[in-house]
Amino acid sequence: MRDDCDMRGMLSFLILFMLSKKPMNGSEIADEIERRKGTKPSPGTIYPALKGLKEANFVKEKREGKTIAYSLTSEGKDALRIAKQRFCATFTDVFSGK
Repeated sequence: MRDDCDMRGMLSFLILFMLSKKPMNGSEIADEIERRKGTKPSPGTIYPALKGLKEANFVKEKREGKTIAYSLTSEGKDALRIAKQRFCATFTDVFSGK
């Protein structure tokens, strides 16, 4: 029996949440997910998610030497706010037994 939660469906939400705290590069995002979850996602997981978020105009890139730092756009902040509301509404019902 696995003791971890499959995060694939929550990855974009988690990335937006982490970037709401501070700009991060892909490696920092992966390290933070490992710290929180116990397993480190591969670059093949992180960068496609970041690409999708960028294409949706939820994140922007800033090149710092050889590193790209990602941060939220105003659309990303709005998307995160809405996602938090939906997450809370959905899971409050699940955990309260409604």
